[in-house]
Amino acid sequence: MHPFHYQNGQLYVDDCPLHEIVARYGTPCYVYSELHLRERYHAFAHALGAQTLTCYAVKANSNLHLLRLLAQWGAGFDIVSGGELARVLRAGGDPKKIVFSGVGKSREEIRAALDAGIFCLNVESAAELERIAEVATEMGGRAPVALRVNPDVDAGTHQYIATGLKESKFGIPIAAAEDLYRRAAEWPSIEFIGVAAHIGSQLIDLQPLGAAARRLRDLYERLRRHGIELAHIDLGGGVGIRYHDEVPPSPADYAAILDDALAGLEVHRVVELGRALVGNAGTLLTRVEYWKENEGKHFCVVDAAMNDLLRPSLYGAWHEILPLRQSAAPLQECDVVGPVCESGDFFAKNRSLPAVPVGENLAILGAGAYGFAMSSQYNTRPRAPEVLVQGAESRCIRRRETLADLLSPEEDCPLD
Repeated sequence: MHPFHYQNGQLYVDDCPLHEIVARYGTPCYVYSELHLRERYHAFAHALGAQTLTCYAVKANSNLHLLRLLAQWGAGFDIVSGGELARVLRAGGDPKKIVFSGVGKSREEIRAALDAGIFCLNVESAAELERIAEVATEMGGRAPVALRVNPDVDAGTHQYIATGLKESKFGIPIAAAEDLYRRAAEWPSIEFIGVAAHIGSQLIDLQPLGAAARRLRDLYERLRRHGIELAHIDLGGGVGIRYHDEVPPSPADYAAILDDALAGLEVHRVVELGRALVGNAGTLLTRVEYWKENEGKHFCVVDAAMNDLLRPSLYGAWHEILPLRQSAAPLQECDVVGPVCESGDFFAKNRSLPAVPVGENLAILGAGAYGFAMSSQYNTRPRAPEVLVQGAESRCIRRRETLADLLSPEEDCPLD
């Protein structure tokens, strides 16, 4: 399920020993497997078939080099900001394969998207639809849009990444969507081309996805009866991966659940996958700085921190942690923590790990999605480099930040 394995007592990614990457780039350091990313993308694209535009959810990991690879393989892109639009275009992504989601698009972002000629704007409120119509009118054109509806389906995932319930900020209530389609169908600057939904992330049970797809189908067919012909149904993404003991669905499982819900319906499909493609392609490497004991409670203090990988602190997420060198040291129950001045700065709680010596290195797996993308410079900590492995070779695809990088925007504004 991931490309990390021991060989001759050393942890490798594909054919590259991770200790060589530590020696060359230091820690903390993100490392990604190109082979794993390529295999995952092609597995999903093949299973979903030519009638489906398989988009990559850029928010999962927006490194330009990864985006360029995905563009070369034929992927579309799901974006949620003007900055992500700029990244995809810079990486060579096809504008006609870009879907722009998100609840708070500014006028500038809408204008940039229309100017680039993107495939579709996924609209999340009546107010946003009105704004898009105004901008398109000012530009003298028509905006290709799909309404993102909220199907009120419980995805059974963490509350912070559940997006399809009525209390979520995302989407238009499905009961109100039909009326909005019918009212806006004659607006001269709006072209309805689809309908969309996304119910959440890290989905292991796909039945909620099937339920949401059937609700989208029902809406699509009602709109057809009213003369509103849509070209595609956007089914979102959210397919989960294995972090601990989950049994995630396969690409074939995902395709089958959508095929069943949309059986007999001749319509193009769009999906938006992020974590399912890149999540297990990546690891965060970190060095053990100290072992500490507080009245029987043990801590393994490492040089990475919550500013490097936020998921455990934000979601209570579980990540597998492995030593880079296989160890015969006895297991020690400990909390793996970072140096940031927050009690929430941890990677694992009460985890049994080999008591490797200070100076040895650990790999925190499953860090390819929402790792570097959510990292920060909290505590004035420069962000980690990103390294891409291609077979036995590695290359830096984002250099380590320096203190000068952090200070320069402030030093550009002279002190009194």
